[in-house]
Amino acid sequence: MDSEAHTLHLLFFPVMAQGHVLPMVDMAKLFAARGVKATFVTTAANAAAVEAAIGRANRSYLHPIHLLLLPFPATAVGLPEGTENLSLVTDDAPSQEKFLAGVTMLQGPFRHAVADLHPDAILTDWFLPWTVDVAEEFNIPRLVFHGTSFFSRCVAEALGYNPQPAVADSIVIPGFPHRIQLLKSQLPAVTQFIPAFANLLDQIAKKEWRSYGVVVNSFYELEPDYAELFRKGYGKKAWHVGPVSLCNKELEDKSLRGNRGAVDHDECLKWLDKKEPGSVVYVCFGSQCLFSRAELRELALGFENCGHPFLWVVRSGVDGWMPDGYEERIGGRGLIVTGWAPQILILNHEAVGCFMTHCGWNSTLEGVTAGVPMITRPLFAEQFYNEKLIVEVLRIGVGVGAKNHGERPDDRELVGAPQIERALRRLMDGGEEAEGMKRHAKELGEMAKKAMEEGGSSYVDMGNLIQELMDRRSTIST
Repeated sequence: MDSEAHTLHLLFFPVMAQGHVLPMVDMAKLFAARGVKATFVTTAANAAAVEAAIGRANRSYLHPIHLLLLPFPATAVGLPEGTENLSLVTDDAPSQEKFLAGVTMLQGPFRHAVADLHPDAILTDWFLPWTVDVAEEFNIPRLVFHGTSFFSRCVAEALGYNPQPAVADSIVIPGFPHRIQLLKSQLPAVTQFIPAFANLLDQIAKKEWRSYGVVVNSFYELEPDYAELFRKGYGKKAWHVGPVSLCNKELEDKSLRGNRGAVDHDECLKWLDKKEPGSVVYVCFGSQCLFSRAELRELALGFENCGHPFLWVVRSGVDGWMPDGYEERIGGRGLIVTGWAPQILILNHEAVGCFMTHCGWNSTLEGVTAGVPMITRPLFAEQFYNEKLIVEVLRIGVGVGAKNHGERPDDRELVGAPQIERALRRLMDGGEEAEGMKRHAKELGEMAKKAMEEGGSSYVDMGNLIQELMDRRSTIST
């Protein structure tokens, strides 16, 4: 435990979406384990998702993590009572507008919380740019958490936050250590954003420069060129503190991470226990990605035709997609789970040979940490950027050939079963290229674990941040 760090008080405030809440819970646990007093801010309807994990962790901390609940104005913005998470409005643009309006209305309650608690700094989601106004009012640092990689942050800086207007069919990212080329269709388009979100992006860009710095869930050895470019090339103060999911060391901590699904986590693990080491394709596209029936059918046929066992987590809410006779044909070769599965436990099971992912950063980093190569199928946000990191920089993955950025299925071209089968076979059927990717993935997994150990790059950088915040407070108080 760091000496005197117990006197430091940080507020952690993610936007209410699973992919944002989970890494910030892990981050709060890591800071608390170093003796920092941590307060975690969320709303009542989101509390249950983190209370169990925080409760278990608090048994071993000098200062238990405190949970602070803000009242979310769901009905005031025209949403049903209890609609307090982004996952509940993914399918509906008008509801997304209302949700963002509700998030903005949290500024008043958050300001009162900061006034009452007098924290030494706040670590808030990039989706909450107005928190810098609160920080400035009380003369405390605001640290930004983007929840993604140095690489994707560098792409965003190189291209600008604003969605790309008319550019050529493809663009080579300027000033990069590697030659990275993206199709115009893989970049966010103005027409794909609701007006409230386009305005939010503008606010994020302007207010990040007024913030104290950026905290990144990554480790230096994974992307050293881009950690340096972000800090020195773009002039950003940044600390790497990940992979934060490695704070979950016990089986129960790993199984508590996230929501429960229709299949008990023991069933997934028992099914994997019956499979040969490295033989299973694990498939999961996160909590926010929407697929059409046609897309799900193509995925299903691709998994069937590749011939390898697969464990596939399918988001609930879409029916009638399964090809006729599919379950009978695949038999025990496939396990389809609806809703949620214990991803960290699955990825670290010896039966898993590759991970098919949407390239969200949490999932990507969990795959890296487990030492598992990936099949990439990005859809939207920064996922196409992360795909470039996985496939072209790290060389631990194979893409299915997705070419269109689109949150909605109608915005993107169908990726067919032959493309999916081809990518799976390239990684799972053996050969020199596949073995090289698997070997390098394992090496990165070992580096990830060492980065979080005492003396490792992320452990040291978190300590540097704690010390800098303590020094700042001492300077102000004298």
